[in-house]
Amino acid sequence: MKRQAISKEMAIPKIRYYCAYQERTHQEVKEKLYSFGLRKTDVEEILAGLIEGNYLNEERFAVMFAGGKFRMKKWGRVKIKHALQQKLVSTYNIKKALQEISIEEYVKIATTLARDKWKSIPGENIYTRQAKVRQYLLQKGYENDIIQQAIRSIDAREE
Repeated sequence: MKRQAISKEMAIPKIRYYCAYQERTHQEVKEKLYSFGLRKTDVEEILAGLIEGNYLNEERFAVMFAGGKFRMKKWGRVKIKHALQQKLVSTYNIKKALQEISIEEYVKIATTLARDKWKSIPGENIYTRQAKVRQYLLQKGYENDIIQQAIRSIDAREE
């Protein structure tokens, strides 16, 4: 069933609500506007108005997204960067968002995740446990040097 196209004037309040409800990327908003059946020129005009009215701010989206994924899901920078790239966020905004993550808190979270994973693998030899912890942290999106640091801190305490 095909959707009925709506006018530009009817689309503006709907898209404002869509942007006010939750932070969005420019690409998400464009797709939503096109789903209303609008033409390219109308979409570009509306996007410009949303940016001017501060309904749409990709930098703000990137910072909120990165902070949320780090705090709630404990994702590492690599995984966050890839998720933002998939959402077609600019490289500048991705770098800005990743800089907002405190390095002290980042290392602390990685170490906590490593310690918890280490404790959940009883009965294995030390090399198998290290490999499993390393694989877990890689999957979470942490960098090798952070993983090494976290594993060394566990080895020193647990042995």
